[in-house]
Amino acid sequence: MYLVFLILSLVLKMSTLEACPKCGSMEVPYPLSTAENCGDSRYRIYCNNGALQFLSSQGFYYKILSINPRANKLVIAPPAIQKNTCHSSDVGLGGLMLDDKLPFNISNRNTVMLFNCSVDILKSPLNCSASSFCREFEEENDEGGCKGTLCCHFLKDSAMTSHRIRVRTEGCTAYTCVVDMKAGDPVGVWNYGIELQWLPPYSMGRV
Repeated sequence: MYLVFLILSLVLKMSTLEACPKCGSMEVPYPLSTAENCGDSRYRIYCNNGALQFLSSQGFYYKILSINPRANKLVIAPPAIQKNTCHSSDVGLGGLMLDDKLPFNISNRNTVMLFNCSVDILKSPLNCSASSFCREFEEENDEGGCKGTLCCHFLKDSAMTSHRIRVRTEGCTAYTCVVDMKAGDPVGVWNYGIELQWLPPYSMGRV
């Protein structure tokens, strides 16, 4: 009975907390916060020129494409692959890195494709074969200059770090990501993005 009362109290308290105003056309549901006076400060995101953005621990802003408050998830845009270089725009920072002290992590519905990799990648369990999804991507997207480079893909699962997608000049220099990829889906229907999930406030020790 006490547990039921506690849960109801937390839900009631959360419902009275102020959600942040829209950013452009996008809603900012609680607990996400774009200012000190709304949302929960531990779930900080940014509204810059009418666009919602997520800030990595390395100081790189990623555009937020969608938010699903019922599932505690949001999707950010993969960084651009700079034209004719096969370098992701965040390669100088080592790729995407999340602060593991904050409530966000990378979900296990992300299929990551790495490009322009060194031969050391072949020692890994990643799929670097001719049938890798990265080859399909290259055929449709050649502006980045990655076509013909050594590339691989993998499904980011619970056995891997859930706070980083790594790229570097000595390894793989570019990447992209697709959410909830289904085998056999053509490139034209891929849902490009990196899905992040967050822990609800009551699991973080306070509301």
